[in-house]
Amino acid sequence: MGVYDFDAQTLDGKPVKLAGYQGKVLLIVNTASKCGFTPQYKGLEALYKKYKDKGLEILGFPCNQFGAQEPGDANEIANFCSLTYDVSFPMFSKIDVNGDKAHPLYDYLKSEQKGMFGTKNIKWNFTKFLVDKKGKVIARFGPQATPESLDGAVAKLL
Repeated sequence: MGVYDFDAQTLDGKPVKLAGYQGKVLLIVNTASKCGFTPQYKGLEALYKKYKDKGLEILGFPCNQFGAQEPGDANEIANFCSLTYDVSFPMFSKIDVNGDKAHPLYDYLKSEQKGMFGTKNIKWNFTKFLVDKKGKVIARFGPQATPESLDGAVAKLL
């Protein structure tokens, strides 16, 4: 079992097999449009533009589980990301990252890289998982870790 064994849906409802990202470095992020960390979209997009031609993919998963900070539907999320931050990396449909209805990908990510003090659950929006080219979950970064601070870790895997 690995990252590539999962499927997800894009914001516009198209099914995607994550196996299509084999050989890429992945940064998987749970996002929200109305969060104090939302400006990280700008840094994520800058990181994506810097490294996408070298094999980085950033996968954004909107989530409304933290302070109801992602209340919009798929169209509202897509418009916000595009118009406010010019996001060009793949965005997926809104999911749960914790609890009984958590997306299986997030159950896997959390089991591979636990949070501080060995906790499993995602604590807030903009938690980031770094995955190497072989699909191994290398690191987990909390919301306060800015995209800019991940540059070195990403570059090392490319």
